[in-house]
Amino acid sequence: MEQGQAAKESNRSSKSSPVSASERRRSAGRKGSKVAQKDKRRKLVDATMRRYGHSTYALIETLHTVQEAYGYLDDDNLKYVAHSLRVPLSKVYGVATFYHFFTLKPQGDHTAVVCTGTACYIKGVPAIMKAFKKNFDVEPGETTADGKLSLLTARCIGSCGLAPAMVYDGEIAGMQEPEDIVSKVRAMIRNGN
Repeated sequence: MEQGQAAKESNRSSKSSPVSASERRRSAGRKGSKVAQKDKRRKLVDATMRRYGHSTYALIETLHTVQEAYGYLDDDNLKYVAHSLRVPLSKVYGVATFYHFFTLKPQGDHTAVVCTGTACYIKGVPAIMKAFKKNFDVEPGETTADGKLSLLTARCIGSCGLAPAMVYDGEIAGMQEPEDIVSKVRAMIRNGN
């Protein structure tokens, strides 16, 4: 059953979130069970758990639903899932931190994923990371202070022939140079797309 869930995890990672990043950030500050009980996103999470009979095998699928609905996995939702599925919180947190797709922090309006596989690294990842730090004051795994850009890394995106490769808001771009990256990211932020 674990292998099937891992396959679903990789299939789901290519889907985009139905909630905008700015909406996720606004809701990130919401606390309290009253808001959570009335939240339509919580109903989506409950439906996923119900579909799997509140089984412990529903953990990965449920975490996917939480991430799609809220944009990230916050402490309140991790506790809710643990309680609802009768799974130790440590196991829920372990799964959430093991899989690269899951994030525990709100993401920016735009994402840039830098491939750090061997081919990409040799062909220029250090210079790319320096360009992000210099021009956007962001490190891997962080979001800019204005919430416009999240910089992520991936061990390999499977586009070694295009090294160095990146993923901009879900679209792969190959043979990236630091200057091109800075221009593209600035245009994404400026145009909002």
